[in-house]
This record gives sequence, C-alpha cells and structure tokens, in this order.
Amino acid sequence: MKKEMLINASQSEEVRIAIIEDGRLEELYTERASQDNYVGNIYKGRVVNLEPGIQAAFVDFGVGRNGFLHVSDVEPRYYRLAGLDPDEVIRQEQQRERRNPRRRGPDFGGLRPRNKPPIQELFHRGDEVLVQVIKEGIGNKGPTLSTYISIPGRYLVLMPALGRVGVSRKIEDEAERRRLKEILYELKPPKGLGFIVRTAGAGRSRRELSRDLAYLLRLWKVIVRRIRQIEAPVDIYEESDIIIRTIRDIVTSDMDSIIVDGEPAYLRAKEFLKLVMPRQANCLHFYQGKDPLFHKHKLEEEIALIHRRQVPLREGGSIVIDQTEALVAIDVNSGSFRTDDSAEETAFRVNLAAAKEIARQIRLRDLGGVIVNDFIDMRREKNRRALENALRDFMKRDRARTKILRTSPFGLIEMTRQRVRTNLKKTTFFECPCCSGRGSVKTAESMALDVVRMLMLAAQQPNCRTAVLRVHESVASYLNNQKRKTLSDLEAEGTMSIEIRARENVFPEHLEIECRDDKGNLLRLPT
Repeated sequence: MKKEMLINASQSEEVRIAIIEDGRLEELYTERASQDNYVGNIYKGRVVNLEPGIQAAFVDFGVGRNGFLHVSDVEPRYYRLAGLDPDEVIRQEQQRERRNPRRRGPDFGGLRPRNKPPIQELFHRGDEVLVQVIKEGIGNKGPTLSTYISIPGRYLVLMPALGRVGVSRKIEDEAERRRLKEILYELKPPKGLGFIVRTAGAGRSRRELSRDLAYLLRLWKVIVRRIRQIEAPVDIYEESDIIIRTIRDIVTSDMDSIIVDGEPAYLRAKEFLKLVMPRQANCLHFYQGKDPLFHKHKLEEEIALIHRRQVPLREGGSIVIDQTEALVAIDVNSGSFRTDDSAEETAFRVNLAAAKEIARQIRLRDLGGVIVNDFIDMRREKNRRALENALRDFMKRDRARTKILRTSPFGLIEMTRQRVRTNLKKTTFFECPCCSGRGSVKTAESMALDVVRMLMLAAQQPNCRTAVLRVHESVASYLNNQKRKTLSDLEAEGTMSIEIRARENVFPEHLEIECRDDKGNLLRLPT
C-alpha cells in the first residue's frame, strides 16, 4: 500500500494536509490563519468566577475569552494547595458510599465525579492555575481547560501529573510493552514527572527514546522558568503549527513520501525532519509542478464530496449524514445494491461497506459528540455482532477517542467521538441567510398565504389607503394568478389599493410590506 502526505501551503491564509493511501483520501487536516487555534497550548491563568451548581471554574487565560475548567479536570496537586489530602478525600468518599450504597457516584446532581472535592474547596477567585486547552470553544462556549498537562514529543508524552512511566494502550504486543518500559526505567526520568510512550515509539531504540526524553526535559525546564517569572494571565507554551504537528504525530516508517508545495513550509518541514526524524528526511519532496498539488492528485473532487449530505458507496448504496447542534445522524441506504443470496446477506454486505465509509467520513469531516448510525435492519445476531466489531476495527486508526455501544433494539449503533476542534463544515461554511440553516425554503403557495395574512391585518387599519408588497417573482406570480379574487375582496373591504412588485434578486421568503395613509405617511402594522 502506497501512503503519501500532501501539504498544500501555497496560500498563506490556509494550510491543508491530506493523507492518501493508494490514491484515496483517508485523512484531511486544515488550519486557517484567520482562526485562533488554542488546543494544546499551556497558559498560566487566573480564576475569575466559580459556579458550584455546575462544579466548574471560569479562568481568564489571556485570550479575551474565559476558559471552562470542570472539577473532573483538576489534578490532585491542587487538593494539597487547598489544604486537602487527596488520599483522605478518596477515603471519605468511599466511607460515604458504604454508609449509603444507593447513593452511587457523584454529588451535585451528578456533576461532581466520585473522589473529587467540590470546586469551591479547591479554588477561590483570583487564584492562579496552570491550564492546557483541550477543546476549542464552540459557538458561545469558551475553550475547555484541564490542569492535567501533557506535552507531546515524537515518541514520548511528558505528563507532569502522572508521576510514573507507561506505554500507549494502542501498543498491544506485551513483549514490546515490557521492553519499552524497561528502557524508560533505565533512562531514569526525574522523580515526580510522568512519561508515556506513544504509538510511534513502538520498535524504537534506546537512543531514540533517550533523545526524545532529553528534548522534553529541556522544554519542561523552560516552561517551569516561565511559570515562576511571569504573572497570570499569560501563555506559557504554544503547540507547534499544523505542519510540524501533523508530521510529528502521523509520519512513520511506512510513509512513502511527503510532498510540500510551499517553499517556506518545505524548509520548515525539512529542518524539523532532520532534527527529530532523520530517517524520514529523504521522504520529503518539494512540489514544483504547474498544476496545483491537490488538483494533480484529484483531491479537490474528494474534498467537495466531504461537504455533501449524501455519500455514495463504491459497492452500491449510500450513506446520508445530517448534523445538528449536539448530534450527528447517519443513515445507511441500500439503493440498487442486491445480492443473489438473500435480503439478510444484502443488508449485511451494504452495512459492512457503510461502516468503513462512515469511519472515513467521521475522520475527514472531524465529526464529534454523539453520533447515531442507522444501519439496515438485520435479523441474525451473528451479523449484528460482526458489524459492531467491524465498525470498531475501522475506527481504530482514528486518533480521537471514541466509544461505540452495541446495537440497540431499533437497529441503531450509537457512539461518541472526542470533539477537539470545530468540525470541517462549520469551518468552511456559514449559516445560509435564506433558509437560516434549515436547508429548505417556503414554497410560493406558503409565502402567498403569509402575504394574504399580512394584507388582512393591513385592511383592519382605518387609515390604510395603499399597501405595496415586494416579494420574490414566483410569489408575485402566484398571488396575481391564484389569489386575484382574494386581493380584490381585501381592497374593497379595507378601501385600500394593493400593489404587488415582483423582485428577481431576493431570496424566496423575502416579504416587504409598505402601508401608507391618504397623506402618504408610513403606517406601522402591529406585530
């Protein structure tokens, strides 16, 4: 399988990175200069407000919007700063549960996790706190913060609050896990700091891990020095730009080539690869072709398909993706796909193809939150379990955390996916001013009925002598042809004249009414 990374950085306003496998787009990352990207950044902030009702603190971290820090994201070090013993907090919570077994879990209406003291016992207004942005703000919500700091290197992640060494759960080989742990113990990381071996660390030598460890320790010393010297609110550490970040996190030995079409981006990537990943430095190439890079590899067509509601499946059938504010609904349709065996076999094969495409579309569109998949109904329990396992396997390559439930009695597979950044649709599009994001507009008949209701209201005004209507041409045509008698009756009843003016360059629901008295004064209709 040929695997390539294409970096489109020819325009300064936007950088796009595509991962293609055998010519097929599998992952897409975009970042625009006009958008603030805070995820991964570390700040020294100040608590400006506490909300015991939702067990959260709002933190000013110097970007103009306060961040949201929930009590579940407060690490135990802050218990000690508040004069609390973490072990004692856990012990007291366990005692309360033993005394009242029915009172399971959280206090505060389920908003405070077990073993966590109330937020108002941990912080007060004006307290300084070291936080990291773990999720971009969505809509009116500010960014989500955590005090569990993590700083990624190439093969390791530094986690100061962890206090021990570990290995990524995605590395499943037990012998390799033991080898990596032994190497970390031999390197003797400073006491109190935690390190996790990333998936990319599998198969790496002691020297490579040692070099990454030394880099992270140097970086942490700089961060600690800034924390001590600078007053809050202030930024302490900023995550690398999208090019360096993506190369660091994704490029492995199976990457055949990295192609960049912008010279400054190429030089930046070249410097990073030589310093951190010298083995992959030869994979980097500067694109000098006349055709745009993404057009050359026919990716623009694939990207356009990402924005469509309906996505066709290669084997036949399709999936339909609808997004709401808090939920994504995905429907699977068999279309004209049929097998000679049975309806059950047809449904199973379409569902398997759909599961693979659903996993791909979720990654490409960066969908997050609750996702409900409505697969074609299958009667056999064996097929249902096989579909669930297939979907889990297809989602394994996704770097965002996911949780997939078993098939519900209605044939739905519900899942959640970690939402970190605003998804691609909201980044690329804004709400349509014509339909207000509904995706549909009223028919000419419906608009004509609305017009008649407005005219009936105008006819009740004793001083109204003229009513001028400005509507879309299709609505004007319907009124003049289908509602002529109704308009004549309204003119007679209200002793007013009605004039309809058709407009071409307005959206279908445009309705403007202007009423005047016999002296030409403008009248305001009651709302």
